[in-house]
Amino acid sequence: MLEVENLHVSYGAIRALHGISLKVPKGSIVTLIGANGAGKSTTLRALSGLVRPAEGTIRYDGEDISKFSPNKIVAKGLCHVPEGRMVFANLTVRENLHMGAYLQRDKAWISDQTDYVFSLFPRLKEREKQAAGTLSGGEQQMLAIGRALLSKPQFLMLDEPSLGIAPLLVKTIFERIVEINREQGLTILLVEQNANLALDVSSYAYVLETGRILLHGPSADLKANPEVQAAYLGA
Repeated sequence: MLEVENLHVSYGAIRALHGISLKVPKGSIVTLIGANGAGKSTTLRALSGLVRPAEGTIRYDGEDISKFSPNKIVAKGLCHVPEGRMVFANLTVRENLHMGAYLQRDKAWISDQTDYVFSLFPRLKEREKQAAGTLSGGEQQMLAIGRALLSKPQFLMLDEPSLGIAPLLVKTIFERIVEINREQGLTILLVEQNANLALDVSSYAYVLETGRILLHGPSADLKANPEVQAAYLGA
C-alpha cells in the first residue's frame, strides 16, 4: 500500500534522513522504533507532506505522492496523528471530532462514525460537551485518534501515542489501535518509543538510528533479537 524508497530529508544543512526505504502492506500494522532524534517523526512528516524530501520517492497505491501538498495527501486517505496530540483546546470534544470530517459531505456517515468513536472511547462520550483543553493527556490522545477517524482514512500514521500518558490509558489506547486495524481494516504506521508495546501490536518493524534503517523484520523476530533487547527493550 505504501512504499518508500531512498528517502532523504534535510532541515537546512542538517540531514535528518539518510536514504531510508520501507514498505507498509495493506491492512497491516507496521512500527518504527528508535531513540529520540532517530528520525521517526521526520519520516511521518515527510509521508504526510509537512516536509518535502530532498531525494527519494513515496508511493501510495502505486502513485508517487512525494510532492503532494498535505491537504491532497489527506484527501487520498492518509491521515497523520502528530506527536503531542494538538487538539483544538477551546473547542468541545464533539467539535474537535467534526473538525476531522471537514472533507466529508455524508452527514449520516459522519454521525455513524462519531458514534463509532464514542463506542471505542466511552470517556469521550462522557465529555463530548467539554472543552478539549480540559481533558487529561490520555483523553486528548483518544480525541486525536478519533478526530483522525472522522477523516475517513485508509492509512493511519500515529506518532508516539503513549507519550506522557498514564500506563492504564496507554493500555486502553493500544488495545483500541488493534481494534481499529481489525474492525475498520485500516493500515497503520506506528511510531513509538515504547518498543515493547510497539512490537507487541505490530506485524513488522523497522529500527531507525540517526536517520538510517538499522534493522528490519517481523516484529516477533526483532523482539527476540539480543541487539534490540539491549538497546530498546531494557533487557
